[in-house]
Amino acid sequence: MAQSQQKEMESNVHIADTPITARNWHKHVNWLNVFMIIGIPLYGCIQAYWVPLQLKTAIWAVAYYFFTGLGITAGYHRLWSHTSYSARLPLRIWLAAAGGGAAQGSARWWARLHRSHHRYTDTSKDPYSVSKGFVYSHLGWMVLKQNPKRIGRSDVSDLNEDAVVVFQHRHYLKVVFTMGMVVPMLVAGLWGDWWGGFIYAGILRIFFVQQATFCINSLAHWLGEQPFDDRNSPRDHAITALATLGEGYHNFHHEFPSDYRNAIEWYQYDPTKWTIWLWKQAGLAYDLKQFRANEIEKGRLQQMQKKVDQKRALLNWGTPLSDLPVMEWEDFIEKSKTKALVAIAGVVHDVTGFVDEHPGGKAMIKAGIGKDATAMFNGGVYYHSNAAHNLLSMMRIGVIRGGSEVEVFKQTLKDRSSLQGGIY
Repeated sequence: MAQSQQKEMESNVHIADTPITARNWHKHVNWLNVFMIIGIPLYGCIQAYWVPLQLKTAIWAVAYYFFTGLGITAGYHRLWSHTSYSARLPLRIWLAAAGGGAAQGSARWWARLHRSHHRYTDTSKDPYSVSKGFVYSHLGWMVLKQNPKRIGRSDVSDLNEDAVVVFQHRHYLKVVFTMGMVVPMLVAGLWGDWWGGFIYAGILRIFFVQQATFCINSLAHWLGEQPFDDRNSPRDHAITALATLGEGYHNFHHEFPSDYRNAIEWYQYDPTKWTIWLWKQAGLAYDLKQFRANEIEKGRLQQMQKKVDQKRALLNWGTPLSDLPVMEWEDFIEKSKTKALVAIAGVVHDVTGFVDEHPGGKAMIKAGIGKDATAMFNGGVYYHSNAAHNLLSMMRIGVIRGGSEVEVFKQTLKDRSSLQGGIY
């Protein structure tokens, strides 16, 4: 009885939650995706050996690459995953068709996973977390089975109300076959290159579009800088932007996901942003969302400050004032007879080893020994630079109780004034 229960429990465990071994590795593989993502492109490469590439077909394949690529970046990603802008019905139909031609799943399926990715970035609930390795985030999550219960939840109720998204999801196989294979083949057939259209504008073009999109999950979380936030892996890099039609400024995107832009500087490559803007001018898109420049600069400045603080922590700034011993003014005077001590702003500094190196000469620094040299140091004789202040901080050895000589004198006058006020 116990053995049967144990076997039943083991049979209920998802294969993805078991270690990969020499005996069960084939069970971990999603063979359908392997066939679609690796097998078919491999077949295309083999066929390309016998099918010559015509110039017209090459131009068409590149053009269709951008066509279907925008279906993913402008459609699946910025429109349906993040609702960073709104699109009229004709444009939504066009984007659903173009995205289907990229053969990356339906818009609903794609957006659901991507929203989980943003919500649970770099965690075990992230469907393509780069924390599991570069290869896994690029391709492994597709060719290895995942336990759907482990993927973080995301709300796609808005997509369920979009008739275009619902239609494409229900008829996805028809859409991907038509837009992914039939259309590129028919167009190339206009100049008699049916087979070339199928191989180059169809199979191999799909492979390159898929790999470009996969770079958003891998390369954009591995290569580049993090100007807005470094708590998670997303990064900004021009190379990734070139490979992904402008999706490479990923650190900005993860920080401000509802912004229709990925690149905010005029010189940064983001054809998806430019295309959406053109659609707006044509009346096909509207309500293009942008984060306020003030908030973007806040994020940039906060990250800069964080980096500065990290560098600052590596430097020696002298003994903290809170760790310095407290000295009476009389003790300071007495110790100044054997050491070159000066008091500046209530802090005692031992300048014995610096007297001969003082740029202003020995006489000037000796004039402050055993005295309150605050005024002298802060402009009375010379207004010292930041470098001088930093150097001086390395020489502090104590603090004067009640402040420096001048401060003690001020406190004495204050006490006398209080007593007189009390009498009268």
